[in-house]
Amino acid sequence: MPWIQLKLNATSENAEMIGELLMDNGALSATFTDSHDTPIFEPAPGETRLWGDTDITGLYEADTDMTLVVAALNNSPLLNENFALKIEQLEDKDWEREWMENFHPMQFGERLWICPSWKPVPDPSAVNVMLDPGLAFGTGTHPTTALCLKWLDAQNLQDKVVIDFGCGSGILAIAALKLGAKRVIGIDIDHQAITASRDNAERNNVSDQLELYLPGDMPEGLLADVLVANILAGPLRELSTNIEALVKDNGLLALSGILQQQADELIDVYGKWFSMDKAEIKEDWARLSGIKCK
Repeated sequence: MPWIQLKLNATSENAEMIGELLMDNGALSATFTDSHDTPIFEPAPGETRLWGDTDITGLYEADTDMTLVVAALNNSPLLNENFALKIEQLEDKDWEREWMENFHPMQFGERLWICPSWKPVPDPSAVNVMLDPGLAFGTGTHPTTALCLKWLDAQNLQDKVVIDFGCGSGILAIAALKLGAKRVIGIDIDHQAITASRDNAERNNVSDQLELYLPGDMPEGLLADVLVANILAGPLRELSTNIEALVKDNGLLALSGILQQQADELIDVYGKWFSMDKAEIKEDWARLSGIKCK
């Protein structure tokens, strides 16, 4: 049967609440996309992470009275009086197949590919991570993850111990193992992230090399040759001493989830312990990297 789609723009502060408002008023689903039409697949575990201006799309059954939905939006304090929306009729489709067709294998750096399970692997001799997109955790589509994957691809991880701080789907941890790391420790605040990382590691046949911990369960004395953290600027700032303590002398660090305008501040924070490189920028997002000083 056909469907009705309602689309409107929101801010990072109110997008999740507006999505809930649409669901409360009959939407079958509410989808978030950023201002570059990039699907948001990488919220931090336990929260919906939104980047800047955000489009929200609500999907409704064809017989929904949209005047009632619009009235609820007009009466909501979440939206200002000049908000704009678009309503359109959608033809009946196999939406799962339509969604799947939008995802293709992606290359990061020279060796590394992230491949959905339903697509052929472009280069069987490459380093291939099999990971299916999902709305809860990262798959490489967002610039922050892409920046970290490219950085990992450029490192010599052979026989290294790597910590993925805020592991989410486990994409960075699995990539590190596929790139030669002998052991990876994934740390996350959310049980769902631990489960997702474990499941994805099993699909990629690296689960025996991946250790996963909630912060309170971490063993004492953990030290990494390489630490990567793709979270947000606030937690990176607040947890800087915790992160620094997990890296060996001369160990490598990569940080992302940082807006370009936040990069200099975090370079100053981590510059107390690390010799920091110039920020790498992709679509207004930054990745920082450095080496720990003795």
